[in-house]
Amino acid sequence: MPDAGRAGPPANRSLRAIPSGRAVALAAATAAMWSAALAADAGEGHAHLTRFLLSFAVILGAAKIGGELFERIRQPSVLGELLCGIVLGNLSLLGIDAFAALNDEAFLAIAAEIGVILLLFEVGLESDLDELLAVGPSALAVALLGVATPMALGSGASWLFMPEDAEWYTHLFVGATLSATSVGITARVLRDLGKMQAPESKVILGAAIVDDILGLLVLAFMLGIVHSADSGGSGELSLLPILLAMAQAVAFLAGSVLIGRKLIIPLIALVEKARSESMGLVLTVAYCFLMAALAELAGLADIVGAFAAGLVVDDAITKHFGGETARERVASAIHPISAVFVPVFFVYMGLRVDLHSFAFAEVLIFAGVLSMVAIVSKQACSFGVIEKGLNRWAIGIGMIPRGEVGLIFAGIGSTVMVAGTPVLGAEAFSAVVAMVMMTTLATPPLLKAVFSDGRGSPRQTPPPGPDGGRTG
Repeated sequence: MPDAGRAGPPANRSLRAIPSGRAVALAAATAAMWSAALAADAGEGHAHLTRFLLSFAVILGAAKIGGELFERIRQPSVLGELLCGIVLGNLSLLGIDAFAALNDEAFLAIAAEIGVILLLFEVGLESDLDELLAVGPSALAVALLGVATPMALGSGASWLFMPEDAEWYTHLFVGATLSATSVGITARVLRDLGKMQAPESKVILGAAIVDDILGLLVLAFMLGIVHSADSGGSGELSLLPILLAMAQAVAFLAGSVLIGRKLIIPLIALVEKARSESMGLVLTVAYCFLMAALAELAGLADIVGAFAAGLVVDDAITKHFGGETARERVASAIHPISAVFVPVFFVYMGLRVDLHSFAFAEVLIFAGVLSMVAIVSKQACSFGVIEKGLNRWAIGIGMIPRGEVGLIFAGIGSTVMVAGTPVLGAEAFSAVVAMVMMTTLATPPLLKAVFSDGRGSPRQTPPPGPDGGRTG
């Protein structure tokens, strides 16, 4: 996905490091201001605004520092943002309670939701609809195996290692978090290896994009199960709400594309006549939020609407202008907005990880088993490769990273309720986050190893991304 797939800084890039003393002083000053804001009387008119501004500054600063550190060691910035959130959320274990209230701030959950909506909109914007409809048989087979196998094995691992009182739909939701692949992280690794033009890479990236769409359908399926169980007041299964949720997801995606094609192109013609230079950007973001809201009203996740909006805008702009340049201009205009809000989502996910839960051996074992299952299960993708002469191991390993996709699933699972209890408890959520980090860290060395064994295409010179490093 877009933000998670950013390439590391070029080797000749030089940044003047902030002296460590100043960095410590800045951190101490920020912590002092944050503590003062927490101590302010809630009745004062500006107290909430002060907390909002300071906490948002802390989140953004932590996200960028963590992302920069991980990019310097050639790892996806999402890991640094996630790790900074984990550190901030667990400083209370060291007796530092200044940031403990961050996790309870309602505005932060809203900002994180805006971030994930923009993230999925960018994914849709960078996914060519015609290419998705014309995906090759290998990519389709790889995607199908890459969703079904991890979901089945992940559900089995959850059933074996989670407490006996865990409901059956919880095991299915854990399996669902293993289903989708992070196309952004995979693309970043392939670019670093100079393999973006290799035939194996084309299969991997095509399958990963289809994987995202199948993942959204799986999510709709799981939400149908959860809503069915919640409406019954227990874990009883009713087939009708599940089938209805699946039908709604398919109809919403198809309807959004078909209707959007008829509406967006005439609107583009009108926007061209506007005098305001920001008209196109504002209406594009408004359309994204509108579709996200309509998806929620239809009983689906808002990210389904955001993804559909990105697909429609990309398709309409490309067809209207007859090329990719206009779409790239829209993507470049939206990127500064997403660069502010998307990291908030990853930091927020980290804030919700309870490191204290890893003090129990059962949680550590479960996190390890889940990570191993996540890596091994994606190797079933190699059996979906139809073309001869391709490096099947590379394709299987290229589908391993879960990245932001697993975090989105885990975040939704930790917020949806059945009889007042979240589907994914604190221990399961923490284990899933550990799995996401392990699969993301494991992919680069494994992919480099299988591509260096002499099989696959020769090394290609990686083309520069549209902003100098971002993958598409």
